[in-house]
Amino acid sequence: MPPRVLKLSVIVPVFNERATVREALDAIVAKDIANFELEIIVIESNSTDGSREIVQYYQGHPRVQIILEEQPRGKGHAVRQGLARASGDIILIQDADLEYNLDDYEELLSPIVTGRQTFVLGSRHGQGGWAIRKFSDQPLHALVLNLAHWTFTLMINASLGIWLKDPFTMYKVFHRRCLEGLTFECNRFDFDWELLIKLVRKGHRPIEIPISYESRSFKEGKKISMFRDPITWVRALVKYRFVKL
Repeated sequence: MPPRVLKLSVIVPVFNERATVREALDAIVAKDIANFELEIIVIESNSTDGSREIVQYYQGHPRVQIILEEQPRGKGHAVRQGLARASGDIILIQDADLEYNLDDYEELLSPIVTGRQTFVLGSRHGQGGWAIRKFSDQPLHALVLNLAHWTFTLMINASLGIWLKDPFTMYKVFHRRCLEGLTFECNRFDFDWELLIKLVRKGHRPIEIPISYESRSFKEGKKISMFRDPITWVRALVKYRFVKL
């Protein structure tokens, strides 16, 4: 009997990614994974740099669904819109900035396909070393972000009783049954915290698989706020660690 064909929902939030979005979407649309059907859900958050027009080029593609938001409300809000539309057996979150490599899909999917895991994280520490971000044009910013990464990682590990190196990676891959009974509300990058905490508390402890990663600096378009976002992360940790699921 031939193996059952599974559906993979790839959720792609887009906001002001004109320099990379076409290349990223071309690569995702062309991605071929054995025994998988791809459903690509692109959420465009009313960019101001022409990204929306590029995204609309893919309207009508048999693999692509496009959601056009009226205003930018944050990456978390965009991903939540995608989750509401996703119909795949497995869900994968993919940015449009080319920091992550699509060649890692197969390795990330394998533990879920074989039934060993329901939740997988692509660890950006795959190339070794303690530093994820290496900005040649902004080394001080990179140092601050790397130190903050380990600080927040230790906080979430201690709180949840787990040991992860990269809980905040964009590559979060999970079986759709992980979402059963859960609702989400975060709109910015605190959604990463909300999703991780709620899935772990439901018993879906992730494994980490090393991936390729090419970090980009703030000058190249990184959108995290070094002052605003950490406050939302701490608030998410305190709230979702103890709130009733």
